[in-house]
Amino acid sequence: MTSPSTPAAAADLAAADLTAADPNEWRSYDEFAAGIDTYRLANTSLAGSALALTLDDGSTLTLTFGADSVAWGGTGALATDGEHTDPYDAVRVRTDVVFVHLPLESREREAITVVYSESTHRALVARSEIAEVAVEGEPQVGQTFWSAVTDGGDPSGEIPGPSRDLIGKRNLYRYSPHHLYEHVYISSERYAWQCVQGVQRGHGDMDLSTVWKFADGLYLFCFREFRIAVASVWLHDLGYQLMTTGVFLGINGDGDAEHSRGGGHIYPIGSVDYPDVQPV
Repeated sequence: MTSPSTPAAAADLAAADLTAADPNEWRSYDEFAAGIDTYRLANTSLAGSALALTLDDGSTLTLTFGADSVAWGGTGALATDGEHTDPYDAVRVRTDVVFVHLPLESREREAITVVYSESTHRALVARSEIAEVAVEGEPQVGQTFWSAVTDGGDPSGEIPGPSRDLIGKRNLYRYSPHHLYEHVYISSERYAWQCVQGVQRGHGDMDLSTVWKFADGLYLFCFREFRIAVASVWLHDLGYQLMTTGVFLGINGDGDAEHSRGGGHIYPIGSVDYPDVQPV
């Protein structure tokens, strides 16, 4: 994000951040996503390395990394007609854990995200897809999830899978000086959000979500919005680091599929425990 050139310009921008958005003018995905990766962890290069994964349904995914692109192929649920070459985005979120995203150009309206551990040799895979036709009452961007193992060695530790650990928690997410969002994790299927600062200030909703535990303090969090065609994949580090690394896939204001990156700081601000009957 470009910094304002003068103090007056900075003041104008800050004032705009704190002006409530028109409730009748819902922002398009590309408008709110601009600059939302300002505080994201630095990218890392995987050039010269390769990774082979076996998913829990028997499907496979192979990745051979260059400096800026990855040659990949799959079988089963991720079957490809030969080998594809696409860009990739990688972040080392912990010493032994890597977040890899493929904003596919070879398959329009689709993206694949992989999180893997170099120590446990466990992995998870998420695929996001924009449906050709919007169906009223359903998110237009759908997601599918798999646990997996890598070819790096014998797998150990807990198998990644759905988690209820975030239910009842309330966090703030600071992505840039101009992006501040609140999340409340309502159940195993939904979360509530509101924009506290930014172009969506005052906007909020209750959307579909999925949470998987990858390792101690590491949670995959994904949402699928109802009002606009966008979904995201985030890896929340709720350990000592309190950082999140994520990506979006959605339809921009021009009606085209667009990939974006996100990331920033996590500020836990509260939690509740249900005394008897638990949410779904």
